Amino acid sequence: MLGYSMTPRLQTEGLVRHLGGRNVVDGISLSVPAGQVTCLLGPSGCGKSTTLRIIAGVDRQDAGTVRLNGEIVADARTHVPPEARGVGLMFQDFALFPHLSVARNIGFGLPRDAVSAARIAELLTRIDLVGYDDKHPHELSGGEQQRVALARALAPRPKIMLMDEPFSGLDNRLRDEIRDATLSVLKEEGTAVLLVTHEPDEAMRMADEIALMRDGRIVQQAAPYNIYNAPIDREAAAFFSDINVLSGEVYGALTDTPFGQFLAPGLPDGTAVDIVFRPQHVRIDFDRAGKGPSPTPAEGAPARGTVLRARFMGKESLVEFLMDDATSRVTATVPAVFLPKPGTVMWLSIRRDRCFVFP
Repeated sequence: MLGYSMTPRLQTEGLVRHLGGRNVVDGISLSVPAGQVTCLLGPSGCGKSTTLRIIAGVDRQDAGTVRLNGEIVADARTHVPPEARGVGLMFQDFALFPHLSVARNIGFGLPRDAVSAARIAELLTRIDLVGYDDKHPHELSGGEQQRVALARALAPRPKIMLMDEPFSGLDNRLRDEIRDATLSVLKEEGTAVLLVTHEPDEAMRMADEIALMRDGRIVQQAAPYNIYNAPIDREAAAFFSDINVLSGEVYGALTDTPFGQFLAPGLPDGTAVDIVFRPQHVRIDFDRAGKGPSPTPAEGAPARGTVLRARFMGKESLVEFLMDDATSRVTATVPAVFLPKPGTVMWLSIRRDRCFVFP
């Protein structure tokens, strides 16, 4: 984000929205500078869309402050109407005017002059729809309609863009292409973006920063790499991918598992803990006359398991094991095709630096 001021374009402090006897938004504080994409990520009903609606001005908070470009637009005494906030909006429904051409949809609300015409032509080039000026929405694919909606939102040169699940209506095969094209245009414009989604893959693909929401609150906020590799709790880890969970109890700051002992510092004896790790961090070795690989500092002690089933998923194989303790189940992913028969005995090791211990 070189060349952009890190002064927040969008800032919220302690937003609260009370509905139905509970806080659906509960103390949300965010800061989004120019050129950054921040993603509000969470399951349906966690309060992310309500937060965006408050920032847009179409809903009112019960407490807290919204600042746009350094100016207060919403607090206990102020409520600037949505049309005066100067933000771009994109929603699931592209909401294009069916009776207007592509060019007039993009230019809707702009003065009909040479400057606006040049801006429309510039945006048509950026969204790769040169020559589509006179087409109407019904003549466009879903992806093309989405790009027109993006261009229309960007036409007035908003410094802030609010996006609520804008790609959810697109075909899966188109979605990645449209996301990448959208991100490229937004970065070129230097726009501060707040994107709402329930899809972890979308957040990982588009965001510079992810704010993970649960029950109206932000439970973790970090760059995609950090939030994926250092989740705050078991639920956060599970939101981004499948996980394996080994349960145990702490004794002497250690927890026994089929894979040996794990450190659990600071937890009192008798505390129940979960050892969490992802399937891609499990290494599989063949059984050699009842013996497996030797323990290593990086992977600890191997454990023996029996294949329950194996499935090829297209890019990788998913293999499920029942461990020798007869209670623990572990799933491993293997690149390409790997389909051992049920009942095959194998040895599993897990990367200790990719394991998380959660009370």
